[in-house]
Amino acid sequence: MNGRDIVGLGFRNLLRRKTRTILAITGVVIGISAVVLMLSIGVALQKGTEETVASWGNLHMITVYQSSGGQGVMIRPGGGGVAVESGGQKEAAKLDDKAIVAIEKIPHVTAVSPWEDEYLTFVIGKLRTSMSVVGLSPEMMERFNYALDRGRLLQVGDKNAVVFGSMTPSGFYNPKKTWGANWNSDQTQVDVITDKIMACASWDYGLPPNQQSQDDNKIVYKEYEFKGVGLLANTEDYETAYNVYIPISTLRKISEERAKSEKRQYDKSAGYRQARVYVEDITKIKQISDSIRDMGFQTSSLNDALEMMQKQARTTQMILAGIGAISLLVAALGITNTMIMSIYERTKEIGIMKVIGADLPDIGKLFLVEAAIIGLLGGIAGVGISYLISTLMNTVLRPFLSGILGDMGSEGSMSVIPLWLPLAALGFATLIGVASGYFPARRAMRLSALESIRNE
Repeated sequence: MNGRDIVGLGFRNLLRRKTRTILAITGVVIGISAVVLMLSIGVALQKGTEETVASWGNLHMITVYQSSGGQGVMIRPGGGGVAVESGGQKEAAKLDDKAIVAIEKIPHVTAVSPWEDEYLTFVIGKLRTSMSVVGLSPEMMERFNYALDRGRLLQVGDKNAVVFGSMTPSGFYNPKKTWGANWNSDQTQVDVITDKIMACASWDYGLPPNQQSQDDNKIVYKEYEFKGVGLLANTEDYETAYNVYIPISTLRKISEERAKSEKRQYDKSAGYRQARVYVEDITKIKQISDSIRDMGFQTSSLNDALEMMQKQARTTQMILAGIGAISLLVAALGITNTMIMSIYERTKEIGIMKVIGADLPDIGKLFLVEAAIIGLLGGIAGVGISYLISTLMNTVLRPFLSGILGDMGSEGSMSVIPLWLPLAALGFATLIGVASGYFPARRAMRLSALESIRNE
């Protein structure tokens, strides 16, 4: 018999015993749908984890700090964030321009920039706001892959240029009409690119006299005029959304003048407070972090927290898949039972096939094909039901499930079925069918033709 004959005969044999076939297929349907749904919940959990960590900042970034006391550190995820553990004794290193160049030479590093910040008050017309101002190397901003909504990024030669985060325009407010900014508002009253921008280190800057702090020894801070050159696109990265970016040389000048106004010392030679390293391939984050720590610096990265949370998500996936696999195991036993009973009922048929010259491998293939058909049909139906239940979980059942599990996945999805999952489920269902039919097929091949006919 050729392959087509075997498949056709297998279908006809299953149709002759509809009730038993349907029950066997139903077992596979329940098992496959359980496995797919359980794994889809795990995938939703993992996606939700990745999106949550990504919203904290850029996953491609490594933050580098000067080491304190000459002790090396290792940054590992711990608790709700990143824990610092003491490492071996390292030589104290200064995070200066030479160190920035050395870090940039590490393999797989895309860009490195010194990174410092100050809190400044900005005034545009009658509106004001106080925001975190980040100073970085202008030429590195493009290499850090900042996305623009309007204007341009910082460039070499910029001095008083400023790039605003996507949410910063909504932070401006009129202090004579309200006591604070409505950061969640989509309506802004300023154009950060075309309007004249003034800034100062004083918290009272731009406030009416009756709202200013009552301090007889007020510090007189210098005012600065800036030119807005760009507005970043709206992303889920909270850090970039609420920051303002200027050249680091300008920020260090402001910091120095602020220190003079406050009558405290500002040490330029102390090195940068921190630096940011951008790595295009996030799989190299750990390797690069280790190299930087070997240089005597401290490092931290959101990938540390992400790695820990992903491990937890994978453990949850395995547990959920194991629960679904129990149903699939029961289905496999059902297929095996169905095929063994089929052999007992078709003993005479098997004997006749052998007497008329049917090859033993063909007889074995026939039973394997029947078992594979049960597995495949059950897999197809199981995947279809999985999609249906998944849709219900993300729509009708979502409010109920959110109260139990929380919003785990993309946009609050409770279940996410990636393309590989149904394809793997179909292949696995068919494999389960073939495996379940293996021993019954071998039993059919070993039956004596004469004994089969005589017993029948």
